[in-house]
Formats: sequence, C-alpha cells, structure tokens
Amino acid sequence: MKKYKIIIGILVILISSMVSAQDELNRYLETAAENNPGLKAKFNEYMAALEVAPQVKSLPDPQIAFAYFIQPVETRVGPQEFKLSASQMFPWFGTLKAKESVAIQLAKAKYEVFNDAKSQLFNEIKSTYYNLYFNKKAISISAENIEILNTFRKLAIIKVESGLVSAVDEYRIEMEIGDLENQLALLKDKQYFLEVMFNNLLNTNEHESVLIPDLLWTNDFRLSKQAALDSILIKNHQLLSLDFQTEALSYKKDVAIKNGKPSFNIGIDYTFVGKGDNNMTGTDAFIFPKVGITIPLYRNKYKAMVQEVIYLEIAKENEKTNKINILETLFENGWKDYSDADRRIFLYESQLNLAKKSLKLLETEYSTGNKDFEEILRMERKVLKYNLELEKSRADKQAAISFITYLIGN
Repeated sequence: MKKYKIIIGILVILISSMVSAQDELNRYLETAAENNPGLKAKFNEYMAALEVAPQVKSLPDPQIAFAYFIQPVETRVGPQEFKLSASQMFPWFGTLKAKESVAIQLAKAKYEVFNDAKSQLFNEIKSTYYNLYFNKKAISISAENIEILNTFRKLAIIKVESGLVSAVDEYRIEMEIGDLENQLALLKDKQYFLEVMFNNLLNTNEHESVLIPDLLWTNDFRLSKQAALDSILIKNHQLLSLDFQTEALSYKKDVAIKNGKPSFNIGIDYTFVGKGDNNMTGTDAFIFPKVGITIPLYRNKYKAMVQEVIYLEIAKENEKTNKINILETLFENGWKDYSDADRRIFLYESQLNLAKKSLKLLETEYSTGNKDFEEILRMERKVLKYNLELEKSRADKQAAISFITYLIGN
C-alpha cells in the first residue's frame, strides 16, 4: 500500500508540474501579444483602416468663393462691388453609404490579417518553446550518457590492468566520450540561441532564462480529423479575410454604378451693392437657389469601372479556392506529423525500455566475463538514440497540434 501511495504521489507531482508549465507557456503568449512589435504593426494597420470609413462617408468639402469687381457693374440700385458664393456638391443617393461599406469590410479584412498574424506568432512561440524543451532534454541525456561511459571506462581500465581485455576498449570509450562532449557543447550553444530567439519573439530581455518543464505534457488533439478540417474551412483567418475582401468588392461595384449617376450642386450667391449716383443706399441682392448637375456623359469610363470590379471578384474567388487547396495540403501534412509523432512516442518508450534492460545485462556480462565491448557501445548508442527520439517525438507531437490549431485560427 505504501508503494502505491508513493507512485500516486509522484504522478500527482508530474501532472501538477505539467499544468504549471502550460500556464507558464500561456503567460509567455500573453506577453508576446502585448509586446511583439510585428503584431503591434498589424494592429495599427487595422486601426488605420477603421479611420477610412469616416473619411469616405462624408460629403465633399463645401466651396466658398469671393469675387471683387475691379470695374463695378452699375445697376439701377447701385454698383455691384463684390460677390460671395457658397456651394455644396451632393453625390448620387447611396454613394457615400456604399463607400463607407467598402471601407468597413476592408477594415474587417485587416482585422483578420491581424488575427492571423497573432495565431502565426503564437504557433512560432510554441514551436520554439518545444525546441527549447527538446534541446534541454538532449543536453541532460547527453550528460547522463557521458557519465555512463565514464563508468564503463573505469570498468575497462580495471580489466585492461588485469590483462583481461585489450586497451582498445578504453580507447573506444574515450572516442565515444569525445564525440558526446563535442555534441554537448553544440547543444549548449544552440540552447542559448533558442532562448535569444524565444525572448525576441516576446520582445523581452534576450538573456532572460526560459522556464522549461522537466517532462513535456502529452495532450492529444481534441477534434477528429474531419472536424479539424471543417473548422479550418470555417474559421481560418486568411479565408475570413478573403471573404471580407469579396464583400468589399460587391460594395465597390455598387459605388462604380452610382458614380455613373448624376451628382448635384446646390449653392447661394450674395452680391454687395454700393451707393448709386443718386446717393441712395445700395441694396444687397440674394440669388437663391443655385442648382447645378454633373452629367456623366462618358459612359465607357463607368462601364470599365464596373467591369474592373467584376474581374477582381472572379480573381478573389480563384484566390480563395487556391488558398483552400493550400490549407488542406498543409493540414494533411500537419495531421501526418501529429499521427507519426503519436506513434513514435509509443514505439520509443518501448524501445528505450528494452535497450536499457539490454545495456544493464551487457554491463553485468562484461564485468564478469569477456563479453565483446563493441556490443556494449552499440547498445549504449541505442539507449542514447531512443532517449533522444522519445523526447523529440513528444516535442513534435505538441508542435503538430500547435500548427493545426494555427490553421484553424484559434
């Protein structure tokens, strides 16, 4: 009973540490969302797009003109000395509303571009985090294998001094240790590079250490393959952006049609009349209303504007179809990686367990007899390989889940 309590206690500690590590990763994502300059740039582009709608829905600026008569025009009531004019242009009914709708839909498309950039950033951060985990485990595993080889070297030295084996066994171990030490140095350099890369994605201090779990969580993907693909076609930010752009084109076509309609100009004139020859006080004259109309006579221009939008709509449909094909291909590749990593975890857990048992037996046989030392080195390499492959599989599985999640747009 006491043994089971210890095992349960260890499991509880491992699960709680995994949950804590996931919370830590979520905090890193929040930091990146607040700090990353590339993401801020996309957000500001969206905010700028929002400011277009108030501009295009407004009427053209009114026109005010002043005219001074160098040679006053004599009238019955007195000479005309100067004139003030004010006018306002009014486009065809609904033109401004259609322009506003175009701007709103394009702003929505920009927002989806921002969301896609955020999802892409989160996926890149997660992938770097999983690479950091694997590299950290590779450092630990390589260091453990160097210790194991040092133990074997001591055993080989004893047997060489006893005349039981050739000195070649000792040389082989020293060569293996040299290779591993070189690999360990490279892994440590890579760890520093990955930490700098990770902190730059967060836009924080590049020398700040990254908290990595001792054992990576092994969460499975929650959706079935078909449900995941359906979600991509519905929720993917790139597809949503194309939908909003297509909607904007439909309003743009409406704008093009309305541009081919007449526009109106309404204004007033105010003329100041001075004193005449009879010294009578002049009378200011008002002329109201003054109405003008712009007649779009050159129809080919407006037909071309409508046709331009029609071609753009067809192009946008083709672009969406192409994007769907690309996303389906990326998804299939991501799902393949996810399934492969899941299988490899099961395989290498079994292989590593067998390799460790075999190495233990070979060590015992070598210490008590004349077992070929080449077999021990070969098995030690398998232990190292399976250990690294197991941790790589765990990291690859979570990276594949992260990529599929990015495609979905979460």
